[in-house]
Amino acid sequence: MELRNKTAIITGAGKGIGKAAATALAKEGVHLGLLARNRAELEALQATLKDTYGIQAYVASADITNKTEVDQAIGNLISELGSLDILINNAGIAQFGTLLDMESEQWERIIQTNLMGTYYVTRAALPTMLEQQNGSIINVASTAGERGFATGSAYCASKFAVLGLTESLLQEVRKSNIRVTALTPSTVNTDLALNAGLKIGDEDRMMQPEDVAELILATLQLPQRVFIKAAGIWTTNPQ
Repeated sequence: MELRNKTAIITGAGKGIGKAAATALAKEGVHLGLLARNRAELEALQATLKDTYGIQAYVASADITNKTEVDQAIGNLISELGSLDILINNAGIAQFGTLLDMESEQWERIIQTNLMGTYYVTRAALPTMLEQQNGSIINVASTAGERGFATGSAYCASKFAVLGLTESLLQEVRKSNIRVTALTPSTVNTDLALNAGLKIGDEDRMMQPEDVAELILATLQLPQRVFIKAAGIWTTNPQ
């Protein structure tokens, strides 16, 4: 599918997978709405993408755990873009600890960001796609949404839930020509992984944000009549 002049909103766009996805889509001529909490990072990326690729790019800062902020930010971005063809729910956080060691506030924050944030953003964006009878939604989940591990109860629960949300939503909207996909990367060399204390090892051998962005691009370029329900991407030979 030709992506030039399509429109996309990306959450968590200031760094990591979100930034790489924004760059990959801009190269294809997609006009972008960039959403994250750090407006300075977004504005720097906005300037680079507009100057380098000649696309339109708009920014909005919001805490995706706050429905009011999300509704306003998504509404503003759609108004500026004029339409919405693609939504990439990428924003997320990670923190690890045993169920008893992790404070309930930390547990809830992960659920609020990774699950409720995805829900709030999708709920705000979906009416436009339904009105258009067309669109693509990609939810960036994780292999942690497919199997649990010790110290990962909160993160795994949030990503398992994102997979369930994706599965249910795709059944609701596919008759409206809206494609919904979940991506489940293993550990990616991002600030999120480093800040969470995950072992990256040899960076040259680890999955990079740009690798996930390539999968996002390939998913979107499929003919509109088909979609990938879920796709995993793994590092070939990690250290």
